[in-house]
Amino acid sequence: MQKLEVCCYGVDCARVAEQAGADRIELCASPAEGGLTPSAGTLMAAREHVSIPVHPIVRPRSGDFCYSVTEFEQIKSDIAFVRELGFPGVVVGLLDLDGHIDLPRMLQLMPLCAGMEVTFHRAFDLCHSPLMALEQLTDLGVARILTSGQQQSAESGLPLLRELTRITRGPKIMAGAGVRLSNIQKFIDAGITELHSSASQRISSPMRYRKAGVSMCSEAENDEFSRSVVDGDVVEAMKSVITLGSPIRVA
Repeated sequence: MQKLEVCCYGVDCARVAEQAGADRIELCASPAEGGLTPSAGTLMAAREHVSIPVHPIVRPRSGDFCYSVTEFEQIKSDIAFVRELGFPGVVVGLLDLDGHIDLPRMLQLMPLCAGMEVTFHRAFDLCHSPLMALEQLTDLGVARILTSGQQQSAESGLPLLRELTRITRGPKIMAGAGVRLSNIQKFIDAGITELHSSASQRISSPMRYRKAGVSMCSEAENDEFSRSVVDGDVVEAMKSVITLGSPIRVA
């Protein structure tokens, strides 16, 4: 049976996803930056209000996944805090200067993650050699790899996703980036057992007073009075497709 992980940028969204039938939550902050480490308050609220497994991302900044000494220390501290709060999993990923898995640092992180499932996130999609990276992550003992098949969207990356799913000896291959209700059957038919989606919709702010001409973002055209949230109906529909779908096993 395929599992659906929903990417949530807040506890309210995580609760909606849970109520709609999601199997797991990836908890993040900063959607415009592709997902950063949630705040301490968000993490504590998630532990209190969400019952299904929540795996927070630990990512100190946007951009590449090659981190400074200070950033690496921050990653280690954040992982320790996530573990202390009792989360069942964590999402993290590091690359070196040449685009390979940063093995020395990942070897330092894995003991800090003891007792938690480790998902190596889409840093995988920027690595130099995905097949070599799969071997290294297998040896490290990561639980899953979140990947778009090294393409802009997981649908475009289906050939590599199929190959990784066929050859993996350890980590589950979880398809993410552009996985939505309209194409989820393609991933089911490819035999991919874990799917990652934001399942989002854009909603308008409830504020009546709206100050014009001021943006909190460097992009002046950014709309401060709308935001993306999890669409429970979409999550429920995706789960229905997963439940009813008949995956074609990859030989």
